[in-house]
Amino acid sequence: MTAMNTNTLEQSATGARFEKSVPVLITFAPNWKVRMILARMVGAFLIVMSFSMWLAPGSAMAAEVWPIKMAASLAFLIVGVSLLTIQMLDSRPDAYFDPIRREVRVLQKNENGRPQTVLRRSYDTLGGAKFSDDQVELFDVDGSLLMKLPLQSADVSRALKGQLSGSVTIFA
Repeated sequence: MTAMNTNTLEQSATGARFEKSVPVLITFAPNWKVRMILARMVGAFLIVMSFSMWLAPGSAMAAEVWPIKMAASLAFLIVGVSLLTIQMLDSRPDAYFDPIRREVRVLQKNENGRPQTVLRRSYDTLGGAKFSDDQVELFDVDGSLLMKLPLQSADVSRALKGQLSGSVTIFA
């Protein structure tokens, strides 16, 4: 039987220092909220219209008009319900800045909706970064533009600048 001093293991584990910065995720998402609200408003309008054409006073109830009204009402109802229940899936990639591995990964969703890495670059292999008010441009070592990413807020810009400042040249 062997005795082991566990205090030395605890000290070495706590002695390991990691950066205190958090990972930064930047998405390329367009303004889907406005599109979803508009689609739902049009869908609700079409559903109301599909029922109101039967309740409107003075609507023609002749035998010749009945099939046309039925087809139009059914089409309005189907299109309206589909607009209310539509889910817009975005296949645009996300840029993930990892402070522990010190790398940037571009993740794109596959057909199952799971993210897959399509580009992985270490901070050391980046040529530089240029920050503006609402975007960051990442350059390759040869000076060509690698990525142009929109920034959501000044906090995201400061966090990203703090992560990149040690390894990447930041242009003014």
